[in-house]
Order: sequence, then structure tokens, then C-alpha cells
Amino acid sequence: GRGCWATSKAPPFGCPAGGRLAARAAALEHAHRLLDDGADLIDVGGESTRPGAAPVSAESECARILPVVASLAAAGVLVSVDTSKAAVIAAALREGAALVNDVRALREPGALAAVAAGDAAVCLVHMQGRPRSMQDAPAYDNVVAAVRAFLAARAQECVAAGIARDRIVVDPGLGFGKTLAHNLALVRALPELAKLGYPILAGWSRKASLGTITGRPVAERMAASVGAALAAVARGASIVRVHDVRETVDALAVWRAVQDG
Repeated sequence: GRGCWATSKAPPFGCPAGGRLAARAAALEHAHRLLDDGADLIDVGGESTRPGAAPVSAESECARILPVVASLAAAGVLVSVDTSKAAVIAAALREGAALVNDVRALREPGALAAVAAGDAAVCLVHMQGRPRSMQDAPAYDNVVAAVRAFLAARAQECVAAGIARDRIVVDPGLGFGKTLAHNLALVRALPELAKLGYPILAGWSRKASLGTITGRPVAERMAASVGAALAAVARGASIVRVHDVRETVDALAVWRAVQDG
């Protein structure tokens, strides 16, 4: 099926205890609103991966996300944890996370072993460079070939480590060290990436390349994001990670009705 994966960032770390509790409650309320709108999976992250983002410690990341992950998992929600750190992965899996969404594709020390030790799924994302610098003139000889080879190699590493093939999702990493031309080439090439034999996740929602195409600021990119999701699903994406869940779910319902009758 075609799934909808919603982004829901955890509350900030370092504010007074009462502020953290209020922010945590707001995060949970937002997550449940996304579920009501039709999300199948909630992605919870405590470290920004936007271009230019600075890293945070594993301790800070855990403080931000673990209460949210635990609360959602206890309520039976499928939770994805957006992290690259082995300690955070292990802690989130203990709290009931169902999937690890890693922009570094389990290349950080201990990350691969942390996922292999459990039975959660993993999303392997391609990223050139690091969030702080990834959009500083990214370049490839052939972006599709490079991304395909990287995802194939990382998936094989996972299988060799004991992670079953049916636990693996791959993500070409739209916007993660790519120009607009790179992103468009990758979306056009999703049928080729699908030949790797793993479900493809596409996360294009509200990203800068959509602003370049439309001329719209981030707050006005809902229509562009819905169009981007449809373009990805039409080319083979099994999951789309989005912010505007209700609108994307409705658009996919119409697309599916036309496709399937």
C-alpha cells in the first residue's frame, strides 16, 4: 500500500521543567492530530537535519524524544525515531519505537548493531555530507547511480548484520546534499531505485527545492508538497513523509481510485 508518514518534532530541551511538560503535551496533541488526519506512522526527532543544522548530544536528544516515543508507543501508535546515534536508537527501541529513520544510514559507530539487536525496521537515507554543510554546492558525476549504489551497499550491510530484508526501507534523501536538478533526477528515477527490491520512502514535503520551483515560502508550500507526494508515489514510492497529512491522504485517495478503480 501507499503509506503516509507524518513529521512531528519533539519539544525543545533546556527549557524549565514546566515548559518541557507543556511542550511535550503539545507534541503529543500534534501527533494525535496527525493520526486523526490519516497518518500511518509518526516520525519523532530531537535533532534537526535541516541544512545548516548544528548537532546535539545523545543525552539532549534522548531527553527531547523518549517521553514522546514512550507515550505514543504505549497508545499503540507506530513510531519512527529520527536519529543516527546508537545510544538514542537503543533507548528509543526500548521505549517501543517501530522504525529507525537514519539520515546517515546506520554509519555512525554502533548504530548498525543497535538496530540489528532488535526487530524494528530501518529507513536508510542517502545524504551527501553533514546537515551543517550538505547544501554547500553538492556535486555528483551521476546522482542516480551514486544514490543507487550507496543504498544497495548499505542495505547489504544491514542484511549481513542480521537485519531481515523485509525490515529495510530506502530513501534517496531528497534535499540532503542535492540541488534541484539532483532532486528531480532522483524522483524521475524512482522506478530504477525500486528495482533494488526495498520499499522506497520519499520525503519532499515543504523542502527548499519546492520553493525554488514555485517561488513560495515554506509556509505556502502545501499544494507543492501534495503535488510532490503524488509525483513520488506515481513513480514507485511506497511511503511519503509529509507535514500536510489530511490533504496528502485525500489526494492519494483520489489517485488510488483512478489507478485501481
